Amino acid sequence: MRFAALFLFCALCASAQDDQKQVVSVVNKLFDGMAANDARTIASTMTPDARIVAAQDDRISSRTGEEFAQRFATNKNQGLERIWDPTVLIRGRIAIVWAEYDYHLAGKFNHCGIDAFTLLKTDAGWRISGIQYTTETQGCKPSPLGPPKP
Repeated sequence: MRFAALFLFCALCASAQDDQKQVVSVVNKLFDGMAANDARTIASTMTPDARIVAAQDDRISSRTGEEFAQRFATNKNQGLERIWDPTVLIRGRIAIVWAEYDYHLAGKFNHCGIDAFTLLKTDAGWRISGIQYTTETQGCKPSPLGPPKP
């Protein structure tokens, strides 16, 4: 009886770890699309009704996932966003990813902050339904990832 319970517990842990890896993989795919200015890749990571909200010092702005993707498609500068030590919470078909990030534009540090992603498990897999992030230009901790590679 104990062996069966242990086996079930180990199977559940493995499943949870797989979901966590898949969720973080979707976020990284979004970043890959942003770095490549590829609206199609960006859009593929999101639900059709995804919303993106930026919280800056003096204002809050919001846009649709489609508007967000198109913004990168028309951007001529190469951007690089990186997160580290993400906290991933999953319950059923809902996931949250919370992580510090930095953003580099044209190879130079631009800003940092906190990214908060909400994902839903759809028939097509995990998809981002919302992104909320801060934009901070001062008081940024150095990334443990080191400087970006050229």
